[in-house]
Amino acid sequence: MVIVGSSVVVAKIIVADFPIFLANELRFLIAASILVPLYLLTNDGLPQYSKRDTAILASQAFTGVFLFNVLLFYGIQFTNAAEAGIITSTTPAFVAVIAVVFLNDQLTRNTVLGVSFTVLGILAIEVLGSGSGVGRGPNPLFGNFLIFGAVLGEALFTILGKAVSDRISPLEITTAASVFGVLLFLPFALYELTWFDVGTVPAVAWIPIVYYGVVVTVVAFMLWFRGVAMVPASTAGVFTGMLPVSAVLLSYLLLGEPFLWSHVVGIICVVAGIVHASRIVRNTGDSE
Repeated sequence: MVIVGSSVVVAKIIVADFPIFLANELRFLIAASILVPLYLLTNDGLPQYSKRDTAILASQAFTGVFLFNVLLFYGIQFTNAAEAGIITSTTPAFVAVIAVVFLNDQLTRNTVLGVSFTVLGILAIEVLGSGSGVGRGPNPLFGNFLIFGAVLGEALFTILGKAVSDRISPLEITTAASVFGVLLFLPFALYELTWFDVGTVPAVAWIPIVYYGVVVTVVAFMLWFRGVAMVPASTAGVFTGMLPVSAVLLSYLLLGEPFLWSHVVGIICVVAGIVHASRIVRNTGDSE
């Protein structure tokens, strides 16, 4: 979760040097080049999916890989990394909401509390932060709206994953998502290459791309699912609270973003929401 929190800060760094679709194409090419051989080493041959499972995996990739990253990378240009990280961490609560609406899960007290605290956290960022007017980005309201759209994409990724989780392993889902990511971003990345000169990118700017592909997409996945296998799901869910803390601290340390009390209030509310939501959502997964 600390690594996932860092992804928002790294995304902010990447968009300063790379166009959005090309950056994501490179990221998923790197991830797929690691995950596909890893999958083949641990399984016998290529997987065989039914049409239904293929459609679900493709839908997961579209919502949790393509839409999530497009909205995140565009949104991060209008708001700061700290607020983006806090909003991104609200995913578990909105997974619970979608599960109630579309999967007929029971509406419980914990669901209501989780969502309520999460919404309060987002409102704290917008209402309390609006008074500062410092370091929040050129259009924080619009940027945070895009980030919230990314959260909904990630939540749909998780809900769709539940439909195949009894037949397809987490490694297989992540590998498939990375391969689909390569295919989805490819045409847009090729278009960006018609006007963007990769040769002008300084060598140091490639480090965040490699970090995003290797550490965020592969290493974080391995750590998360290995950890989930060792502790109760509710405990793992609470640790998603490290995401906003990581994003905010790293935004201060690496990007020099200003400290705002609205971020502290937002984190407290969102983490409280995560604690309650994690009692319903067994495993939030990770598409990033």
